[in-house]
Parts: sequence; structure tokens; C-alpha cells
Amino acid sequence: MTKLIALFPGDGIGPEVIAQARRVLDVVCGDRLSYEEGYVGYVAYEAAGHPLPEETLAIARKADAVLFGAIGDPRGDSLSRDLRPEQAILGLRKGLTLFANLRPAKLFPELADASALRPEVASAIDLVIVRETNGDVYFGEKGMRTTANGRREGYDIMSYNEDEVARIARVGFETARARRGKLCSVDKANVLETSQLWRDVVIEVSAEYPDVELSHMYVDNAAMQLVRNPGQFDVIVTGNLFGDILSDQASMCAGSIGMLPSATLDANGKGLYEPIHGSAPDIAGQGKANPLATILSSAMMLRYSLGMAAEADRIEAAVAAALAGGARSPDLGGTHTTVQMGDAVLAAL
Repeated sequence: MTKLIALFPGDGIGPEVIAQARRVLDVVCGDRLSYEEGYVGYVAYEAAGHPLPEETLAIARKADAVLFGAIGDPRGDSLSRDLRPEQAILGLRKGLTLFANLRPAKLFPELADASALRPEVASAIDLVIVRETNGDVYFGEKGMRTTANGRREGYDIMSYNEDEVARIARVGFETARARRGKLCSVDKANVLETSQLWRDVVIEVSAEYPDVELSHMYVDNAAMQLVRNPGQFDVIVTGNLFGDILSDQASMCAGSIGMLPSATLDANGKGLYEPIHGSAPDIAGQGKANPLATILSSAMMLRYSLGMAAEADRIEAAVAAALAGGARSPDLGGTHTTVQMGDAVLAAL
């Protein structure tokens, strides 16, 4: 049965990396996948006056999965916040109830020299960050106001209710159960009431998973431990803000932000799949973008939303083989173009 993929290339290097992922999917899946494209980000604003047009959201809702490139354009910085390119991804998460972001970070042995860490430290990285993506300061009340003494003041409200925490905690426990059975919950419970509730609810949910070892860590310590001893982590579960920061940090520990895929899932396994890097407008159109994170995101899509685990394994093995064969884009210290990196994966397939 043919599966429908919503294809949203977006801004900057998004179209370039999506094109390479599409080449790989065409070889691995053939006519078992069909595609419908839509505008997101600044290109959507230019075409339709909004970063997430209703037509694009409708495509996403009827699709079996969403493959997303990147969004962001300096020309959007002067727009009101509700019209900036970033509202496209926030709107998709909210509109599709995509609450669980999975970001694996594992060092390919061939990229040990590309990590910011010493090779013996970096080689131990093999973790998944489970980030909640429907709450926190990203979706809380926010605004600008004037104080009683006439000074400008910005505010963003951080909040979680216990059901939101329990829902993402279960994803964290299930992910850990399928790996090495260790879950670290990251919060800031010594300062934030939101984090105290987070910790309390995670402990309550842990009673359902006696086979998973639960630990807790403050976010500042977690950031330090990711560079000091990343091998101690199996699965990290955390909120939207902390997860955003820690997953980007983990990407550089694993060699390059151009290498890390991600999946954002709803309660039924439908997901949006994207590389964690941005739109990189400074290199857009130059053939310098690394498409491997997007290709690996397409593998996650096959595994988590489309029930094609064997095909996902093939893609991941081909990426490893391409790297072993010496394929390196500029972010990895090489000279391969975006298309040449795609060629190397196809050759390995």
C-alpha cells in the first residue's frame, strides 16, 4: 500500500538536502511512497503571506508522515513574531499534536576526529534525547509590556501540567526500555516550580517501569556531563527549552550538526522528520550542505511511522559505508558537494 509523504523543503539549504533524501528514498522504497509538496517558512510567507499556510497544514494532516527540510531567512527577522519562518515548525507541532521529539546522537567511528571532544571521549557517545515539544516557554503566554516606572519588560511563561509530563515521560521510559534500560530526567528543580512538578511526575511514572533505571540531573550539570563523560547517558528526557539546547550540544559532540536526524511523534506514531540543523542561508545554493542528517531522518521516518525497519537499516548502513569510504562535506573537513554526498550514499546502496 502506497504511503503518502508530505514533503516540505523550506528555506535556505532545505531544498538541497531534501532532494538528496528523496533520491535515496526513491531507490530504497520505489513506488511504495508518494509525495505531496508544500511551502513552509519564509518561502511560504512570500508565496501565501504566512509561514504555515492552511494548504500546507492540510497536506500534513492527510499524509502518513512529514519530511521537513529547514526554515529561516534573515529577511523574516523584521516580521511580527506570528509571521516569522519559525512559526511553521511550531505550528506543525501544535497542529498535528507532535509532542515527542527523538534526537539520537551517536558518533560514527570515521568521524572521531570531527568531534569537538577527544576521540576517546567522543567514541562513547550513543544516546537519545527525548524532548517534549508541545509545551514550555515556546507555547506559553508571552509578550512585551511597560512597567509602572515606564520601562520595557519582556515575559515568557514556562509551564507544564502533569498529564503533559507523564505523556513524555512514558516515551522516555519506553525508549530506554528498548535500548540499555537507563533514563536520565533533566530539569532545574532546585530553582523552577515547573521542574519540581516535572521531577515529581517522572518519579510517579517510573513505578510503571521497574526494569528501567531512573536518574535525575540538573540541566547545567547535564550540559557539563555531555562534554565530560557523554558515554554515561543512554536516554535523556527533558522539556522543550532544555532539550533544544542539549540536543544541539550533543550534535557537536558527535561530529557535526549536519549529522543528526530527528523525529517528532504524536501519540499514534505519525511523525515529522527533519535534520536538527538550520537553514544556513550563508551557504544556500553553494552545494556545501551536508545532506546526511536529512537522509538519516528519512530512515527514522521509515522505521517509526511507516513500518519499514529493514529499509531504514539499509539507509543507515549506506551512510556509514559512505563515510567509511571517505565521503566528507565541508562541515566534516572535506570537499564533497551536497550532490556528491548523496552520490556516495547511493553508491553504497
